[in-house]
Amino acid sequence: MTQSVTPRVLLQASDVHHAYSERPVLAGVSLRIHVGERVALTGPSGSGKTTLLNLLGGVDRPKSGRIDFDEVSLNTLDGNGLAALRRRHFGTVFQFFHLLPTLTASENVELPLQLLGVPASERRTRVAALLERVGVAHRADAPPGELSGGEMQRIAIARALIHRPRLLLADEPTGNLDSRNGQRILDLLRQLSDETGTALVLVTHSPEAAAICHREIRLRDGIIESESSTSPERL
Repeated sequence: MTQSVTPRVLLQASDVHHAYSERPVLAGVSLRIHVGERVALTGPSGSGKTTLLNLLGGVDRPKSGRIDFDEVSLNTLDGNGLAALRRRHFGTVFQFFHLLPTLTASENVELPLQLLGVPASERRTRVAALLERVGVAHRADAPPGELSGGEMQRIAIARALIHRPRLLLADEPTGNLDSRNGQRILDLLRQLSDETGTALVLVTHSPEAAAICHREIRLRDGIIESESSTSPERL
């Protein structure tokens, strides 16, 4: 009988605490994310989901506890080290997009590849293919100010995926989409995760979004309240 092999741990949080102006937000969160695993962070507003996502992505530093990415401690990296790690290995979909208003849609998507020094011809090919895949190729030359909320969301997702990150962090990735386009994005995220082995951690209130994940971790009042398998394909 062949025994299944548990995938390698990619990201680990150990006893993480965080607070804003002495107001506790996270109170001892520990979790592991494996290579290629998709995990949904759910829970009521104010439970600490987005704060945890920012800590996992190195955007903020925990008040105490430890976060490791592929055996590298984020705690030990300075600002430049964190930026380099995020630029190469992380993709982030922010709740409010953070698109650069002076760039076109395609230029926003291309930016991570420019920062990594990818040749121009390859950048153009990859950007065009991904814009087509997320359904906004016809808006490639439009600035963010001319895009709808749903179009901006899809551009933001394409920008997060363009450099083929090992870890994708998404905050309500379908929050501004109708059900049809939302399902299209969820299907895309699942397909790309399966194809590339990219791990996905998403904050969501959507049962449909949680359903594409292998696990659901529910937070309440800054702690993990429960954890459950959400997919028969769980790693």
